[in-house]
Formats: sequence, structure tokens, C-alpha cells
Amino acid sequence: MKGLSLIIVMIVSAMLIYGTLDMPKWGDPNAPAAIHVSPRYIEKTWEETRTPNAVTSVVADYRGYDTLGETTVIFTAGISCILLLRKKREKAGGSNVGFHR
Repeated sequence: MKGLSLIIVMIVSAMLIYGTLDMPKWGDPNAPAAIHVSPRYIEKTWEETRTPNAVTSVVADYRGYDTLGETTVIFTAGISCILLLRKKREKAGGSNVGFHR
């Protein structure tokens, strides 16, 4: 079973490495995002959103639903951790009914 797990991990790792070989270098000015997307955000931010800060307009206006989804996932993970890690307390009668922090 360990051998099969190791083979699966190696195959998945090789596929992930192969997938990154075609990506542009970090900070490459000729990357598609730097050529097509970034200039549009910089030039059209004020006209389309009336937001003076370009970062705020991208996060809140252009990618608002994506940001809402990410926030929901983080909030759900935090609440789940709180619920899983809380301790039970015993009442005076000996029954485990209440909770405390």
C-alpha cells in the first residue's frame, strides 16, 4: 500500500511540475497578464468603478464575487475550528450539558 501511495504521489508531483514549465517567469513584463489585463485595469479603473484606488477596485469591483467566495471559505473554516476545538464543561450535577471557552 505504501508503494502504491508513493507512486501516486510521484505521478501527481510530476504532472504538477510539468504544468508549471510553461508558465511565464515571475515578474515577466511580456506575460499575458502584464500585456493585456493589467493595462486595462490601470487605464479604466476610474472610468468604470469611480474608485480612486486600483487595488480596491480590482478586489471589490472586478472580482467581487470571487472575493466574497474566498471570504466565505475562510469564515467557514474559522467557525469550524472554533466548534471543533471548544471544550465541554461539567455542570454541578455531573452532566456534560454546557460549553465554555
